[in-house]
Amino acid sequence: MTTSIAAEVRLVSGALGAEIHGIDLNTLTDEGFALIHDLLLKHQVVFLAGQTGLTPQAHVAFGRRFGEVELHPYLPRLDGHPEIVVIDSADGGKVDVWHTDMTFHQSPPIASILHLVQLPEVGGDTMWTNQYRVYEALSAPMRDLLDGLTAIHVIRIGTEFTSRAEHPVVRVHPETGRRSLYVNRLFTSHIPQLTRNESDALLEHLFAFSESPQFTCRYRWRAGDVAVWDNRVTQHYAVNDYEGLRRGQRITVLGDHPTGNPPRWEHYVPAPGQRYWPDRVNAVESY
Repeated sequence: MTTSIAAEVRLVSGALGAEIHGIDLNTLTDEGFALIHDLLLKHQVVFLAGQTGLTPQAHVAFGRRFGEVELHPYLPRLDGHPEIVVIDSADGGKVDVWHTDMTFHQSPPIASILHLVQLPEVGGDTMWTNQYRVYEALSAPMRDLLDGLTAIHVIRIGTEFTSRAEHPVVRVHPETGRRSLYVNRLFTSHIPQLTRNESDALLEHLFAFSESPQFTCRYRWRAGDVAVWDNRVTQHYAVNDYEGLRRGQRITVLGDHPTGNPPRWEHYVPAPGQRYWPDRVNAVESY
């Protein structure tokens, strides 16, 4: 896109990710947001460097440009700003498992906006994977099979919060029209059209394949950096290789309902007396 903004853009990897220098989110213009949004659709995750002075008000206002901001039901929030979740390594805020945020909801979030405010001396990077590329790298017969399946996503946190949703294994992005793989190791329990053994084997293959290095980028944070990722087409992983404190403030933008091809088969029904295990819950209590 053509823009008069004096911003510098650097690609983070060949797979995904773009870093922007020269935009201040405290004084974000419509033109600046349009540039960020365009780069997000092209590169799936955008990093805005040097936002050390970002105010909570500007953080929330930035999130609302994408859509409705979530008031999270159970994670700690910034005092006076219920839209902002506090991610603190001292309180279990370490999720070293590949995942897409909150796929256990019927309408998972479309984006997350994380502001890193404190970092350890070394380590604490985050990785993302491009699920467009994952899907496109699968063989044609595999893509054909997956296009006709759904998956169950689930979380349970003690007795306080439980959520379960069924989504297409391959979803179509509502803005780009591209297809991407939409399962993740943390929240996807099983594929209900298959036997459990078939589902386990296929999902493990898809999880491992989607985590392959050629589909990823790795970002080395500096205090004050902001990351915005498209939750509809990425997974991410917080690298737990550090000592000391790592703190961030995150806003989640509420989602749309994932769409794809309708399932081509009914849910598998076990024969009488045949065991079919209940939902598998891999989710950790803090993520």
